[in-house]
Amino acid sequence: MHIARYAALALLLTLSACASQVDAGVVRDGGAPGFWWGLWHGFVFPFAWVGSLFSDDIAVYAVPNSGGWYDFGFFLGITVLGGGSVFGSKKRR
Repeated sequence: MHIARYAALALLLTLSACASQVDAGVVRDGGAPGFWWGLWHGFVFPFAWVGSLFSDDIAVYAVPNSGGWYDFGFFLGITVLGGGSVFGSKKRR
């Protein structure tokens, strides 16, 4: 049973190694959204996602962006500001 879990984990890790970001999606100039815009977009993600279901003009992720710093801000916005860490830290009764 444990061997199947380890095999599935190894398969997922192998597949995730194939993931990459398209170079056209990363812009190095000063006008591309960076960390602070990523933080904001992560925070408003639930509202933007609902809006994107009804309108093609609403996106939940900015492309192009500045790359890793935008992604880091987006992650923090979703997990910290969006309540992800709050729900995970509550004690279960």
